[in-house]
Amino acid sequence: MNERFRFDPEKALEVLLYVSSSCSNMYNALKVLYFADRAHLAEYGRLIWGESYVAMAHGPVPSGAYDMVKSAKPDSLIRFDIDVRDSLLLNGNEIVPLREPNLEWLSESDIEALDHSLAEYGDLSFGELKTISHQDTAFKAADENDFIPFEALVRSLPDGELLLNYLSN
Repeated sequence: MNERFRFDPEKALEVLLYVSSSCSNMYNALKVLYFADRAHLAEYGRLIWGESYVAMAHGPVPSGAYDMVKSAKPDSLIRFDIDVRDSLLLNGNEIVPLREPNLEWLSESDIEALDHSLAEYGDLSFGELKTISHQDTAFKAADENDFIPFEALVRSLPDGELLLNYLSN
């Protein structure tokens, strides 16, 4: 199962550019990514860019994307194989895209899930997003600052057991 869900930093960067062009607040953007990835997994049986999620104090966070955003701070020591700072800048809590996303990296279903998540969650307040994401059973399956088990993420979805069985084969 893990081979099919390997983190793709190049695609993650394009997803971050896509989302941050509509939702620049880092907290909101990262929650939009979480909810989009959950919806995409439920509908299509795959994550958008192969992310892993951490149960942090304010809710689930996409680990690789969060590190990527943190690496966009001018003084960050975090590095990726790709140069994130040519594409993004983190100014306080605002993600500033420095270029348009390359949509060739995103499938029609990726864009559909991202657009739906942006519309549903992009403008919510910090408190609203925290409340919604803390109700998630996948989030509750991990201790604070630990990775959310992939199986818990799948089981938290409608028809999760069926999907888990499908993904295991």
